[in-house]
Amino acid sequence: MKNIIIGTAGHIDHGKTTLIKALTGRNTDRWEEEQRRGITIDLGFTYFDLPNGDRAGIIDVPGHEKFINNMVAGVVGMDLVLLVIAADEGIMPQTREHMDILHLLGIEKSIIVLNKCDIVDEEWLELVEEEVRDELEGTFLEKAPIAKVSAATGQGLYDLVNLISYMTSDEVISKDTQTVPRLPIDRAFTLSGFGTVITGTLVSGTISKEDVLEMYPIGKECKIRSIQVHGEDKKECYAGQRVAINLSNVKKKEIHRGCVLAPPGNMKNTDLLDVKLNVLESSMRVLTNHTRLHFFTGTSEVLCRAVLLDKEEIGPGESGYVQLRLEEEVAVKRGDKFVVRFYSPMETIGGGVVLEPNPGVKKRFRENVIEELRQKESGSSADIIELHVKEHADTMITLSELAKITVLSPEEVAEDVRQLEEEGRVCTFAMRKDTYVWHSDSEHMAAQMLAKALKEYEEAHPYRYGMKKAEVQMTYFKKMKPNVFDRMIERLEETGHICRADEFLCTPDYEVRKDAVYDKVSGKLLKTFEKARFDFVRYTEIDFTGISGDVTDDILNILLEEKQIVKVTDDMYTLASYMEEAKEKIQAKLKEDPIITIAQVRDIFETSRKSAKPILEYMDSIKVTKKTGAESERIAY
Repeated sequence: MKNIIIGTAGHIDHGKTTLIKALTGRNTDRWEEEQRRGITIDLGFTYFDLPNGDRAGIIDVPGHEKFINNMVAGVVGMDLVLLVIAADEGIMPQTREHMDILHLLGIEKSIIVLNKCDIVDEEWLELVEEEVRDELEGTFLEKAPIAKVSAATGQGLYDLVNLISYMTSDEVISKDTQTVPRLPIDRAFTLSGFGTVITGTLVSGTISKEDVLEMYPIGKECKIRSIQVHGEDKKECYAGQRVAINLSNVKKKEIHRGCVLAPPGNMKNTDLLDVKLNVLESSMRVLTNHTRLHFFTGTSEVLCRAVLLDKEEIGPGESGYVQLRLEEEVAVKRGDKFVVRFYSPMETIGGGVVLEPNPGVKKRFRENVIEELRQKESGSSADIIELHVKEHADTMITLSELAKITVLSPEEVAEDVRQLEEEGRVCTFAMRKDTYVWHSDSEHMAAQMLAKALKEYEEAHPYRYGMKKAEVQMTYFKKMKPNVFDRMIERLEETGHICRADEFLCTPDYEVRKDAVYDKVSGKLLKTFEKARFDFVRYTEIDFTGISGDVTDDILNILLEEKQIVKVTDDMYTLASYMEEAKEKIQAKLKEDPIITIAQVRDIFETSRKSAKPILEYMDSIKVTKKTGAESERIAY
């Protein structure tokens, strides 16, 4: 099942909320004021299932000019927009502004919904449709299909749902779940008995219950207590889903719309942004240096000043490189889209893309500054290398391979990789012959996947020290060379993602379970071996009534790892202290006589030949004795 996010847009009172209710059976106006005034003030969320089995989350965004900031927040993560136009009124001012915002934020898939078709005649409907087509000519919506409906009577809704299903199944690109998770927060509230709950659209990656993430820009680490997707409890949520998450260690009053949930240390707070800014052709404003603007990205709204770096002014239909100096800190990524509105009166004048999320202060009209921004806009060689590194998540890639792919010199590649490593975008593993490069997103996903796998293994095998390193590689990293895998494990251990005990890997907080079952099995084993002394008992002949063989095997291995017992041979075990005693007596005997036989060992330990032979074979294995040629004789090693 694919998760689709659908948004509504359009002028106030054109029927967006009514249309959603007709599609889903739910009213998205949550607040008393919204229902009393009959307009949507804040974002409303609900969902419905499409005929093809996909689930469509639907966001009702405000149409009123005063609430346009909420509309921008709602666009985050949208796959498809229903641009709602009332058939009795046609395109209105907020319709045009919503179209501009959708275009600036990169939302290109849309359905034009002519609503209220039941209150106009056929001739009028044809005129409105013609007017809409004329208005949309030359815009990103000029080829968008038109659906004629009446949310009030249900007319045309069946065809609209089928159209949504067709467009989303054939055209919507699946979100990248195999990358760093990022969740812009659009709401935060408190529920009695639960604490802080946040909602938003997960724009990338995967979030799992018990994950520890950071709330930017407030810099607070918080643990994921529970996850809901469309009202259902889930262990995980994925990019493209509308989610509600219950957090610990952070209070509702600390969070505001515009905060972002992401892995610790993955983002940096900033009050400076280098951007490429485009002014709308329809704008009546000319952007001049130091103009004060409202800046919107994700769910953030911040006041800023625009420092024009390459022009004196940017007029309608023009673009330029700009440094935005923000009045509050935000956390964004390179490539994020944004919208800017004039300070007063509030009107949308343009938008663009973030080129550098953590720049230093830049001076105007510096050629080196402008060239640097051109490279960042087009994608520098380091950016190209980063893309190649990201493609080799499961094997890593060497510097020499990168040089071959990019047709750059080894020196150029090494410099770009050094820069990427300084920025935290890649990590490197220097080997004898070459250096391997790994993307930070890949490292994060591997750590997340491995933590989940180890936790599941620990739950299934609580009497083991963890999963064997070799088993981890063969199961999850079989494409990675063993020496590279070893270095990766060392790094994950150094960064605290996993712990290692000899050849076993486990989660940092894991401890072998030592409960009543453990006490029963270990007690039985130790007492049996103690009583038997050198008349060894076969492990498979010991009766552990009511306890499975897998559990007793695991507890036996714990005693072996803790060196309380030793394996004599095959199915025979005994106390480690007994074999230490045997070692001392055999060494003493060999000082008196250079040869010791199985018969002599039998007599020394008052046991049978069946047990004496394994004692000598054990002494061979620990290099106390060795064969002379005869099967029954040994000399000192």
